[in-house]
Amino acid sequence: MKEVVIKDEFIKLDQLLKYVGIAQTGGESKHLISSEMVKLNGIVVTQRGKKIRSGDTVEVEGYEEAYRVK
Repeated sequence: MKEVVIKDEFIKLDQLLKYVGIAQTGGESKHLISSEMVKLNGIVVTQRGKKIRSGDTVEVEGYEEAYRVK
């Protein structure tokens, strides 16, 4: 599991996907999320603007690595 350090209180899910390099654009993030390919703490999420906070874990279907926000 890779750790991602954020400096603010939270980061939005679509921004996180771009930050870690899974998505290159906002449209690509939107597609991954709306296609139910993204899990937050083991639960599928479909909200692009979902706030990801320290301690949360994000997994994307088709990618081996999970990301823990710190």
